[in-house]
Amino acid sequence: MTRGPMQPTAAVGVTEHANSAVLVTVAVDGKLLDRRSIDLTDDDLPTHPHHHEGSWAVGRYQGSPWAREISLAEAVELVERVRVFAVRAARESLEALAIAVPMPITRIAIRVCPRLPPTTEERIKDNHAQTVADSVMYREAIATAADARGWSVHWYDREHVFRDAAAVLGCEDINALLVAMGRSIGAPWQAKHKLAAAAALAAKKHPAR
Repeated sequence: MTRGPMQPTAAVGVTEHANSAVLVTVAVDGKLLDRRSIDLTDDDLPTHPHHHEGSWAVGRYQGSPWAREISLAEAVELVERVRVFAVRAARESLEALAIAVPMPITRIAIRVCPRLPPTTEERIKDNHAQTVADSVMYREAIATAADARGWSVHWYDREHVFRDAAAVLGCEDINALLVAMGRSIGAPWQAKHKLAAAAALAAKKHPAR
């Protein structure tokens, strides 16, 4: 049986910041298809439950005017509520993106997560872990939502991602390509958008599911 031409596919690059993220979607040939920002919490939920409420629970900011009384059990439960909401918000956002993009999305690139203690309680108690645990939670929420859609999840290192993107495209000046990409869509096109675009391009070297 003779196979027809392969259908073009797209990849998404993600740059997260606190409880929001920038998503940049590109085709396999490097064409920019979509740029958007998403929020993973609402006004009724805290944005940094590990770092803020968790810290209050273990007395890290005791006596500070912005701190309030909360038990460790309450902080752990709050983290779980935020996590569940973030996964749902990510699923809705990725569904909307998939509908808007004119070709199938098969890959997503998310910044690699540092290794953290396995439980929420341990992450809250660990002085270093609590500073990054919220960011990790949001990245993992996006990864969970992408995995549910059957997208391959690629974890990128921001120190190497521009080099990897250049290698995928076989070009020496990836920045010139990213600048031109930004001109094609207009403002805003900031460092976070360039990083997400480079991550999406670099994800092409990884096999799709």
